[in-house]
Amino acid sequence: MSQTDPKATAQSAVDQAGDTLTDLSHRLHANPEIRWEEEQSARWVAEALSDAGFDVEAGVCDLPTAFVATAGSGPLTIAICAEYDALPGVGHACGHNIIASSAVGAGLALAPLADELGITVKVMGTPAEEGGGGKILMLERGAFAGVNAAMMVHPSPMEQDHMPCLAVSHLEVHYHGKASHASAFPELGINAADAITIAQTAVGLLRQHIDNEARIHGIVTHGGDAPNVTPDHTVSEWLVRHQTLAQLAELEPRVLACFEAGALATGCTHEIKPVSKPYSEMRDDVEMRGLYRRNAEALGRTFVDMSEDMAQRTAGSTDMANISLAMPSIHPMLGLDSFPIVNHQHEFAAFCATPTADKALRDGAVAMAWTAIDMATDEAVRARLLSHSA
Repeated sequence: MSQTDPKATAQSAVDQAGDTLTDLSHRLHANPEIRWEEEQSARWVAEALSDAGFDVEAGVCDLPTAFVATAGSGPLTIAICAEYDALPGVGHACGHNIIASSAVGAGLALAPLADELGITVKVMGTPAEEGGGGKILMLERGAFAGVNAAMMVHPSPMEQDHMPCLAVSHLEVHYHGKASHASAFPELGINAADAITIAQTAVGLLRQHIDNEARIHGIVTHGGDAPNVTPDHTVSEWLVRHQTLAQLAELEPRVLACFEAGALATGCTHEIKPVSKPYSEMRDDVEMRGLYRRNAEALGRTFVDMSEDMAQRTAGSTDMANISLAMPSIHPMLGLDSFPIVNHQHEFAAFCATPTADKALRDGAVAMAWTAIDMATDEAVRARLLSHSA
């Protein structure tokens, strides 16, 4: 190991790239692209890494908006996950522009140190976190093969060293009825919109009798075409969540029975299509999480420690959780100090392109880079991680 402090070198690299990272974040923010459509977003993120000397493979795993950017060739392989998809209607209201830019920053900080640290750095461009499960497909198709540890950061109203996380199924429900004139011959129609109404009522009643930790919520994406035509086809999308995949498997049949009830009561047929593979519960690597927290605190980040009950109230879901079941992983939350403005609100989207957000993305990049340095230089941590790979 050279006499140069690798953490100082990493921080200097992020500082030097600060304007580039901010520009990338703001470009992504101004041009939101939803799941599987992140063509220019993926290109911009990959180009930022390619310009810095990373070897970039685009369109990996038969996913046009996925990529893997690699620097170094050491035996300890660390993946940094970049998300860049936006939400329909509210744009980057989950701050994936910050996630992607922080991942690039961490990659730029670690690349010059890779040989010295004996690591391989892989910045993974992971599309469709918002309901598409891009990481799950990349994991199953081999993109994470040989990776010893993975990490990412995610913006939030407050700083946390982990994400309270629920397992989730993403479902699309179709009802098929029979069209008819809604005034002249209503008796000849079979109303697919009524089927949704009955299903929604059944789900609402079911909520009285499920665990406090479970969540069921959905929207109607197609409710008919004209008020004087009995709807013969309707579509709704639903998320069913519970603490673990095992608990989700117990809850999901009860929800499916609500959808069946809509069909039985109206005479419709129905079909249920998974939008993606289920997202799992998160299994944080406790040691990596502790390293990240100490590094973030050294940068002046202040963490909020929630009670178990409060943390559960703020739980979401992520396909990074599936990665955590396959290898040591962390998913800390970058606080923007925005509460009561929270994720998935228009106001939070606006907050994700402010000086506060710009500082957070740089801090997140440095904290991840410093954590990777600790993982590489602590002999016990390094040996443990080298024993793991996907």
